[in-house]
Amino acid sequence: MKVSELTSSSRRVDIKLRILSIETPRDVRTSRGSARVATATAGDETGTIKLSLWNDDIDLVSEDSVIQITNGYVKTFQGEKQLSSGIYGELVVVDDPMFPSREAIMSGTAEED
Repeated sequence: MKVSELTSSSRRVDIKLRILSIETPRDVRTSRGSARVATATAGDETGTIKLSLWNDDIDLVSEDSVIQITNGYVKTFQGEKQLSSGIYGELVVVDDPMFPSREAIMSGTAEED
């Protein structure tokens, strides 16, 4: 799946992205108790999307990391589409030297395969 294919109701999202930026983590209260969350911007050759990073996932990634999300979902938060791996999904850092660079994604010059 690619960023351009994501809708605000996308479920079972399997996608590879590069982390472009990460905001400072903050503490929030959820229905499950307290948690840490950070909002990142991530993208591929088709566009960018906000990404919610929860708890341990925050420490797993850094700017320029390439990640693979399996079984994620998209929702609308504060008027923007936002992707999350959620409780049932998985986020892992992958080594993919062929994935478009941060600069190419941000400038919109990344080429699709």
